[in-house]
Amino acid sequence: MTRSIVHMDLDTYFVSCERLKNPSLKGVPLIIGGGDRGVVASCSYETRYFGVRSAMPIKMALRLCPEAKVIKGDMEMYSNMSHTVTEIIQEKVPVLEKASIDEFYMDLSGMDKFFGCYQWTTEIAESVSKNTGLPISFALSTNKTVSKIGTGESKPIGRFEIQEQNVKSFLNPLSIKKIPMVGNVTFQLLSRIGIRNIQSLSEMPVDVLHQLLGKNGSELWKKANGIDETPVIPYSERKSISKEHTFTQDTIDISGIKSLLSGMVEQLCFQLRKEKWLTSAVVIKIRYSNFDTETKQCKVPYTSSDHILLQYAFELLAKAYTRRMRIRLIGIKFTGLVNGCHQMNLFEDTEELISLYQTMDKIKMRFGATSVGRASGLIIK
Repeated sequence: MTRSIVHMDLDTYFVSCERLKNPSLKGVPLIIGGGDRGVVASCSYETRYFGVRSAMPIKMALRLCPEAKVIKGDMEMYSNMSHTVTEIIQEKVPVLEKASIDEFYMDLSGMDKFFGCYQWTTEIAESVSKNTGLPISFALSTNKTVSKIGTGESKPIGRFEIQEQNVKSFLNPLSIKKIPMVGNVTFQLLSRIGIRNIQSLSEMPVDVLHQLLGKNGSELWKKANGIDETPVIPYSERKSISKEHTFTQDTIDISGIKSLLSGMVEQLCFQLRKEKWLTSAVVIKIRYSNFDTETKQCKVPYTSSDHILLQYAFELLAKAYTRRMRIRLIGIKFTGLVNGCHQMNLFEDTEELISLYQTMDKIKMRFGATSVGRASGLIIK
């Protein structure tokens, strides 16, 4: 049976949310980000015309588009709107994967016998726009790679279907940059040997690509030929990661507990970024010496940043620790995970802070998760 996979993406999501809040911003060139030393988290189509792109330093973006209005961004609003959109879609489809805060995959395979998949997807998109006011694009095809590329080609507010017999003719003329796994390094490498469009890539011997790029070369060849068997993974808010520590001796040393908690948060945040997750909830657990257990939790804007989540963790610890009694165990859990990149929520971060995170993560990837970290988190008692 031919699969029917939909990729759905909210157009310029952060910008669209800001325009919902303030309709006078419609048509105004917008940059969502934090301060002169920050980076562009999102930008409107009006600014993209001048070459502004996400992750670009805001100073550079303003040189390209001096008339742009810079808005700090409201991650709490974006998170809440994302939950609303998820609920609307989840009610209407058999299998939904939330790929990030603003994009979704749906598996509608076999639904054509009951409804037309394209018509059904159109009605879902219209329902999202009607109930939230947010513009949304989608593409329907045989797998996740082709549908995601199709959505990108259909924006803004696009509706696109690429049937199985048309997959190759759709992909062939496009730049290899359109393939999701092709970054700048891979693009430059392939460009140097004359491969710039998908057709050229698809016609390369797969063993040559394997020698050039390793396992990724084989995967890239499949995607260039419209082959992708990756399943749509059902979305669940129950996904979480956690750490706990039981003290060898019960303690009342709050300074030492905070140091330990700092290290645990840092390790979990590295895991989030390594596996490309963002969390939307933090849970703190403490167990007293008499085995009574207290938990406190709070919703947070989607993030994977140590310094942000550490602040929430300390606030919850203060709320949970209400007795002058020794503590036997401390634990922290991040829940409500969605796939997403660290840069998505860096409205206040500077280029220097982003560079620091990237450098530290590279060191951890090479030498281990505990190889480098905050001094406070390394003082474990």
